[in-house]
Amino acid sequence: MSGHGMSDRSIVPMKSPNKGGQPQAEEMEGRDLAKGTPPQQNTLRAQHRVGVPSALERVRQAAKRDKNLRFTSLFHLVYPVDSLRLAYHALKHDASAGIDGVTWRSYGENLQDNLDDLSARLKRGAYHARPARRVYILKTDGRKRPLGVPALEDKVVQKAVVGVLNAIYETDFKSFSHGGRPGHRPHGALDEVYVRLNGKVSWVLDADLRSYFDTVDHQWMMKFLEHRIADGPILRLIQKWLSAGVLEDGKVLHPEVGTPQGGVASPLLANIYLHYALDVWTQAWRRDIAQGEMYVVRYVDDFVALFQKEADARRYWHDVAERMSKFKLELHPEKTRLIQFGRFAAQNRRDTGLRKPSTFDFLGFTHICGKTRTGKFTVYRHTIRKRLQTKIAEVKTQLHVRMHRPPKETGKWLKSVITGHVNYFGVPTNFRALACYHHNLVWHWFRSLKRRSQKDKMTWAGMQEFIGMLPPVRIVHPHPDKRFGVQT
Repeated sequence: MSGHGMSDRSIVPMKSPNKGGQPQAEEMEGRDLAKGTPPQQNTLRAQHRVGVPSALERVRQAAKRDKNLRFTSLFHLVYPVDSLRLAYHALKHDASAGIDGVTWRSYGENLQDNLDDLSARLKRGAYHARPARRVYILKTDGRKRPLGVPALEDKVVQKAVVGVLNAIYETDFKSFSHGGRPGHRPHGALDEVYVRLNGKVSWVLDADLRSYFDTVDHQWMMKFLEHRIADGPILRLIQKWLSAGVLEDGKVLHPEVGTPQGGVASPLLANIYLHYALDVWTQAWRRDIAQGEMYVVRYVDDFVALFQKEADARRYWHDVAERMSKFKLELHPEKTRLIQFGRFAAQNRRDTGLRKPSTFDFLGFTHICGKTRTGKFTVYRHTIRKRLQTKIAEVKTQLHVRMHRPPKETGKWLKSVITGHVNYFGVPTNFRALACYHHNLVWHWFRSLKRRSQKDKMTWAGMQEFIGMLPPVRIVHPHPDKRFGVQT
């Protein structure tokens, strides 16, 4: 080295002369460094290094450049072992097992061999989707929601395919579509609804699609996919998942409609279906037919339509019902309703002798017309009462089950429960509902501790030590105006 941090001036030849050990017929000479020596390559050697877009990024760029482009070669991004390994690690580690009984951890005990075998089966077309295991969860209204739990290998393949398709469809989906998309949270939809309601909106169409995931038409789904996808192996994979069926009460059912809610690919497929059936059509309807301001906010199958003029709202209600029926969907006749809502709704209803404006529920919150301390219009967002009562009842039951466990262990679990609740429902104007939730959980914990023994001497003063383990009630989300930046 001729100086600190500087290369030698002479370059040693990188290969020896020919005819090693013989008189040299050729001699390579070293050379000095040229001023401003250019790099030996214009691009980096590996795709994952900075400077060269990844394969998925190139797909995304192509989809963004040409909205009519149909992709004919995507399957080679799915079946490689590296792609499947990334998909496996992206799955939830504690998710329920499918009909094969294989969990994430048990599959990972021999991960390399399992992925090699799965990759080979995908490549030669020997992969077969298994039926999803049907389970039910209770809804706040007492009904049961069916969920489908796929087998672990199906989850892995679905995750790999979803990663490829997201690169395409994320460039197509509308900005008012929020659910089931990477980087999109429910609070983005809630913020947009809040901001729109504080504008010129006077009417709200609270829409509900009846049993959406159970009524998705398979033929229409494949037609929608073919707008962008012309890769036969990818389409055949999706067709296998749609027709694999569900296992319920020991019998495998093969419905001709529907996609099991709970599958890895279900949110994306649901969004693709409604993108063509609802979103694209709604955007054209707003441009060509609406006379006043109009906005739609959708989170998977839940959506609300906001209007400035009543005539637009009633016409859209009629037209969207016809549009949905064309694609084998139906607006729920009892849950879909048009209400007067907004900054002028209260005064307009008073002038006509009506009561205060109705409320509507969206993504766990009841939206209410209200006023700030200075008298300006605002929207109150409170946790839906039935959902709040259901959550409290669920925790009460779990506290009874955990009654005889160490209090510190129960306190750690209860801390995670309260933290998750506050992280979702901790929005401005919802402090009272948060405090109610916190108070009831503390009270039920206190009752469960006292019932551990007839001689228990637990007092409320002694309970303060355990209460200190729990997080305080607080508002964690900023005001919607501060983070809302969607462009429709």
